[in-house]
Amino acid sequence: CHKKKLMQGGSVARAILESEKFAVRALTRDVTRSNALVLRDLGAEVVKGDLNDEASVEAALKGTYGAFVVTSFWDHHSKEKEVCQGKLVADAAKRLGLQHVVYSGLENVKRLTGGKLEVGHFDGKGEVEEYFWSIGVPMTSVAWQLTLKTFSPSLPMGDIPMDGISVADIGAVVSSIFNSPAEFLGKAVGLSAEALTIQQYADVLSKTLGKEVRDAKITPEAYEKLGFSGAEELANMFRFYHMKPDRDVKLTHRLNPKVKSFNHKFNSLK
Repeated sequence: CHKKKLMQGGSVARAILESEKFAVRALTRDVTRSNALVLRDLGAEVVKGDLNDEASVEAALKGTYGAFVVTSFWDHHSKEKEVCQGKLVADAAKRLGLQHVVYSGLENVKRLTGGKLEVGHFDGKGEVEEYFWSIGVPMTSVAWQLTLKTFSPSLPMGDIPMDGISVADIGAVVSSIFNSPAEFLGKAVGLSAEALTIQQYADVLSKTLGKEVRDAKITPEAYEKLGFSGAEELANMFRFYHMKPDRDVKLTHRLNPKVKSFNHKFNSLK
């Protein structure tokens, strides 16, 4: 959703401002939004723009060293529109000679599985990432999945651990990547605070809520028949998670030594 996109951008902007190694220009569709005002008060230059508008993207990127880029699937539920956004930004970054783009991407599941699985909100980001590489933009891609606010004991993972990280911890990771171009330019990085089974996540909930929470042991086949919008796509996402996409817990903790566990984050929300 647009909120998660804002949260990612805000987390990264805050971390970079705190590092004091770069000035920050934040692009937003609504400069009066509270998140934008907070960033402005912290010292960011906040400008109005839209990833669907080439002129505003060009203006936002002009004169910058690099950019953190988040395209949006959930605004319109269209892989094609997300790919158009990404290509627009990539072309502008190439044209303007940006030295380092960090793209919040995900794997192209359809390509990786030979068409057996389609996960629209992954595949579009994967196509964008591949386009950045193909036109020679100096880039690092970061892939991760959120578990803190999306966790449910009815996720079809079986006994396979599922990686997770809080969006609040992404900013410091991305800031570290910008500060280490020699190590990360041209790399795809999978982020994770920890990898736990659904029952291990449920055990955290049980302990903190004071009542038993158990893994429902639902299968992907049963999950996709639950009938809600997007159930089939999410079931395919979990089938892809069964393939254990590359997420590096050790590297994530090196890039952000303060990264929090699910247990710590959940308890901090109580």
